[in-house]
Amino acid sequence: MIKKLLSYMGEYKKWILLAPVLMVAEVLCEIVMPRLMAAIVDVGIANGDMGAIVRNGIYMLVLAVIGMITGVLSARVATKGGQGFGSNLRNAMFQKIQDFSFADIDRFSSASLITRTTNDVNQIQMTLTMATRMVVRVITMLTGALFMAFSINAELARVLLVAIPVLMVGIGIVMKLSNKLFGLMQEKLDNLNNTVQENLVAIRVVKAFVRAGYEKTKFKKANEDLTQTGITVAMRINLISPLMTIVLNLVTLTVLYLGGSQVMEGTMLYGDLSSFVGYIGQILMSVMMVGMMFVMSSRAVACARRVVEVLDTVPDIRDDPGGYTAGLNGKREDPALPAPQGRVEFKDVSFKYQASGSGDDVLEHINCSIAPGQFTAIVGGTGTGKSTLVNLIPRFYDVTGGQVLVDGMDVRDYPIEELRSRIGMVLQNNVLFSGTIRENLLWGRADATEEEMIQAAKDAQAYDFVMALPDGFDTMLDQGGTNVSGGQKQRLCIARAMLRHPAILILDDSTSAVDSATEAAIRESFAKNLAGTTVIMIAQRISSVRDADQILVLDDGTIAGQGTHDELMATNEVYQEIYNSQQEGVSE
Repeated sequence: MIKKLLSYMGEYKKWILLAPVLMVAEVLCEIVMPRLMAAIVDVGIANGDMGAIVRNGIYMLVLAVIGMITGVLSARVATKGGQGFGSNLRNAMFQKIQDFSFADIDRFSSASLITRTTNDVNQIQMTLTMATRMVVRVITMLTGALFMAFSINAELARVLLVAIPVLMVGIGIVMKLSNKLFGLMQEKLDNLNNTVQENLVAIRVVKAFVRAGYEKTKFKKANEDLTQTGITVAMRINLISPLMTIVLNLVTLTVLYLGGSQVMEGTMLYGDLSSFVGYIGQILMSVMMVGMMFVMSSRAVACARRVVEVLDTVPDIRDDPGGYTAGLNGKREDPALPAPQGRVEFKDVSFKYQASGSGDDVLEHINCSIAPGQFTAIVGGTGTGKSTLVNLIPRFYDVTGGQVLVDGMDVRDYPIEELRSRIGMVLQNNVLFSGTIRENLLWGRADATEEEMIQAAKDAQAYDFVMALPDGFDTMLDQGGTNVSGGQKQRLCIARAMLRHPAILILDDSTSAVDSATEAAIRESFAKNLAGTTVIMIAQRISSVRDADQILVLDDGTIAGQGTHDELMATNEVYQEIYNSQQEGVSE
């Protein structure tokens, strides 16, 4: 796990390696200081040697300056290396998430992915920054100070051989009791972020149903769960501080007692005792820093597991350079891609959501064919699998049985980018991004000309309302397009898809917020300006689909009927029920 994460140092490795070198220089300066102070006391002051006092004072000043400079530089390069590592790791995670299928995102949840990409990476980054300096500082300081302490008085130094193991055992026990809680803290943070995200995304619904009180209670519970877990961790970690303080004081008192006796007996100089006490402080401070490092590293390890889990995830939907096993002729092959025509075939297609764990098929044994340039409509009740069916065409999900063919080739044989470039899709949940209307439309095709963009807007019946805005196509949209109406948002999304001039255009209930006349005008533009495009429309209104070349009627995950409006009205009970229910609503 650590090796995998460190591979993301990239070009910042030199800074991460330079920081410890500078830190060693700073620590060596600090280690020498007590001996120079001892020389001032035992030589300069004791003998009245002003030259020794001045000389050693200058040495201390020079070392202090060198230590300060190397310390500052060490902090700067460690920060640069840590920030760069964090940037590389976030980029790698974001790129990985972009390759995730819908099922992968469902498995992790969007809130958890946000937490892992931000908070978890930040914890790892901070720990690396600390480790590049503190680990080296602790090792160098502990080794150097112990050596100096033993060189001054080996008998007194044995006190440290008792104190250090006691501290390390105590820290180890506390950390063992806390390790699992760090992972739990990140899960609680996921839950809190999910609560906030859901509330902000659906804030209009919350206000419309006067559910602010419920949402506050929900947030309060998630917040309290995180807080209580954090308090539990902090209370356990805080046991380290008094433990260290007690040991530090006991060791200092013991050394002062034993060392003071030796000074009075004349077997130890006062300056040596003073410097020895200084080295005790350095040694025990190093051990305390070990405790701090354990705290940060324990949480970082919990975060690292979550980050590596994302990085190690093999997306459910991915390109297979060798071609699809069990292809059209039952052999592994990499056939040349067919020319885009827009033919779609479902061959004995079955599908179930793996993440749901229910084991029930959402679609069962679907067989149908859609000819190039054909206008095909899909109707059916809520939950019958309409959206799921069309999501299989661009491989947002993979079938669990059968095949989906585009232009005679299994969609799993296509490079994903090539497959989706042939398809324009307007999802059920219309999404616009913060930016101008122009920028949103050019998502459809970045190299489109101004004339093509305007024509797409006209075809989607969006041009008039766009030009009525003060800045026209340069009007800024809020995040999610909240400053335009639902119908306007749908028309902009349709224009964005039409701008691609795709071989296949899929509309997933994408005209529900526009009136019948506008919808009819949009359908007319399909026939006029996208004559060769295969149009697949999911719709709730029979009036939207009655002119379709063929209509698929879905019921409980199966095709309950297929034909034109007139044919279905004459032969299909499910279609008749849908039609009659809508006519009753109109007559009322």
